Parts: sequence; structure tokens; C-alpha cells
Amino acid sequence: MLNTPPLSIDIVSDVVCPWCYIGKRKLEAALAQRTDVDAQRVQVRWLAFQLNPDIPAGGVDRRSYLEQKFGGPERAQQIYARIKTAGDEVGIPFDFERIVRQPNTVDAHRLTAWAQDLDLDAADALVERLFRAYFVDGVNIGDIDALAALAGDAGLDATAARAWLASDAGRTAIEAEERRARALGVTGVPFFVFNQRLAVSGAQPPEVLLEAIEQAATAKLRPGQPQP
Repeated sequence: MLNTPPLSIDIVSDVVCPWCYIGKRKLEAALAQRTDVDAQRVQVRWLAFQLNPDIPAGGVDRRSYLEQKFGGPERAQQIYARIKTAGDEVGIPFDFERIVRQPNTVDAHRLTAWAQDLDLDAADALVERLFRAYFVDGVNIGDIDALAALAGDAGLDATAARAWLASDAGRTAIEAEERRARALGVTGVPFFVFNQRLAVSGAQPPEVLLEAIEQAATAKLRPGQPQP
């Protein structure tokens, strides 16, 4: 099995999407249920998607955002109550009240792409830190100093991360990545693609994801088939 290519899992996601955080936990639960000791190795790659691409670079006031999107914080609380319950079920203590700023997420996606070029495990740890920082700790993940600090928490070089963010590097690639996802029909996230062959949309139960993983592990990509 050492020479077998890893099972690839591409996750189209946005770090301000609570269902993406829940989906990450459900995928982890699915992977933990694999019982075959010779199970194919897994390689996870995070792909960019912006739920709110029109938000300015500095972000917007969270309350104003909720009023525009949901008609006010009361309606948002009703919607988020269901999400909080789903989070509790997978061990995520969502604290939506701590979020003060609704960020533009381009820089968070740029940072994730930078991390993936260096170390996939560290990149996955970074994504976890980004989700937790935003949804639990109320950190403004549109701020490059905050992002650099989170990169350091994930075991990456915080100084190098900040230098990357201060430049415009990677922006074009992120924009192209998102356009490609939309062109392939992705309209909502999370969106999982297993082995570039089998796609699952939404934060599905672990058993659904596990079934997709098992099918994809034995499936072959058809020549010329579009990849996300």
C-alpha cells in the first residue's frame, strides 16, 4: 500500500460558512470509522469559495450584515439556533454573538493556499484554527495580523505568512479557483470531491461520506473528466 497513490479529498469551502466547519467534523468522523488497516492514505485539499464576494476588503459591521442578509439579528438568531444545535452534536461550541466583523475571506483563502504549498498537514491545522477563531473566539479573520498569528498557531512561520498576506501574491489563483468551482456547478458549500471522481454536496452524515470514500477508493477517473 506504500506505493498506492493517496485518496484525494478536495473540499470546496469558505471559512465563514458554519456548515463547512460542521462538514469538516463529519468528514473527520467518517475517516475515523475506516476499519481496514491497509486503507488508502488520504490527502485533503481545501479549495476556495466566497459566500460573500462583494464584502469590501476591510469587512463590514456584523450587525449591519445580518440586517441586510436576514432582516435583522432576531431572524439570524432563529437560523443560527439550528446551526448551533448541529454544532453541539459534533463538538463545535459556536458563539455567534462574539463575531463583530463580517470579513472578506480572500486573504484567508490565500493563506490556506500558501500553507498547502508548504505542508498539507499544517494547512489542515490552519483551516481548523481559522474556523475556530471566527466561530468560537470571534477573531476578525479578515485582518492580516490575526491571520499571520493563526498561521503561527498552526505551526507555520508567522512572519513569512504575514509577508505573503501583505503582498498580492496568490490572489489571481484564488479567483481562478473559485471561478472554476462555480463553472463546474458548485453553488453552495461544503462540497466534497473524492478522488476527483465522486462529489457530495453539503455537511452530510459521516456514513454518507464514508460510503462515498469507499466508492471513490476503487473508482477510476475517466480520461478527460473535468476535475474541480
